[in-house]
Amino acid sequence: MGVTFFTSRKVTMKYIPTKLEKTEGYYGRGEKFLFDDNVKEIQAKQVKQYQFDCILFQTNQNYLADQFEILSEEQWNLPKIYLEHDPPREYPTNTKQLINNPSITLVHVTHYNKLMWDNNNTPTYVTEHGVSKPSVKYLREYNKEIVVINNLPARGRLLGLDVFIEVRKQIPLDLIGMGSGNLGIGEVLHPHIPQYIIQYRFFFNPIRYTSLGLAVCEGMMMGLPVVGLVTTELLSVINNGHSGYIHTDVNYLIAKINLLIISVNTVAVHIAAAVQTPVIVLYALTHPQHTPWKSINKVLPFSIPDPMQSKNEVIRYVNEQLYTTPVNFPSARDISDAIHEISGNLISR
Repeated sequence: MGVTFFTSRKVTMKYIPTKLEKTEGYYGRGEKFLFDDNVKEIQAKQVKQYQFDCILFQTNQNYLADQFEILSEEQWNLPKIYLEHDPPREYPTNTKQLINNPSITLVHVTHYNKLMWDNNNTPTYVTEHGVSKPSVKYLREYNKEIVVINNLPARGRLLGLDVFIEVRKQIPLDLIGMGSGNLGIGEVLHPHIPQYIIQYRFFFNPIRYTSLGLAVCEGMMMGLPVVGLVTTELLSVINNGHSGYIHTDVNYLIAKINLLIISVNTVAVHIAAAVQTPVIVLYALTHPQHTPWKSINKVLPFSIPDPMQSKNEVIRYVNEQLYTTPVNFPSARDISDAIHEISGNLISR
């Protein structure tokens, strides 16, 4: 069944049918996603020998052809779920679902998708996207933005190619993903994406029309602020002005990205102060320093491990007198609140 899962009666075992030829839809677990141990591969020709609780379809090919090739008559009578990953393509409001069967459960991954599809007479539910809890958190080492989209040059306006190009004229953007060509850095394997993107200032999402991208979900889980077009499901997950900025006006988004600097780099903070650009300083308590008083600012201090402290005896003595209480590294919420506070100060001036 391609990448369809079969759920076993024993606990939560899931089975992915595969073929030795690795033809389309029968690749198995692959190497790009880290499946749990309860996800097993089985040869498609052996599927009829297994017992399952239900059948899960994920593509039209699964439903129209594959099931008749590899399922037994008894398995055809099991409860069935059709998982729809995408919003309707041809007509956003008048496209009918392939499934029109009250005995099958149709599941969408966003409420927007459920709203836009004509779901016929099929019982329909929403199971929202889930992503693994990342082991890393927002670092913000690069003063630029990250975009994560596969095959952006080939997918064009639908995925916001023109928006990406326009914004990159004014904002430093890096693109990662398969098929990025000369526009991007190239593919970063899924297990390595979290460690890669936490270094960036914002996650930029230029996509006009899609389900809520998993990369967006993963970025939010790591604390990255998200800037993007307020289309499809993004409106329901971004608290505008707090966890990021969303709008249909691209120029508005560019202005928000340029609104302020978030920096742990002393040079960048000095420049911001000199040109009176609003700045948020992630302020390492290494030794007493001045703050950027000539610009609107928010200082978020944090302690650093003793081996990273200054070795100068005078500075160490002052540190011991001034910095007696450890201060945690600012959280993503601390940073987003600081952004909101500074934005409010600018608006009220």
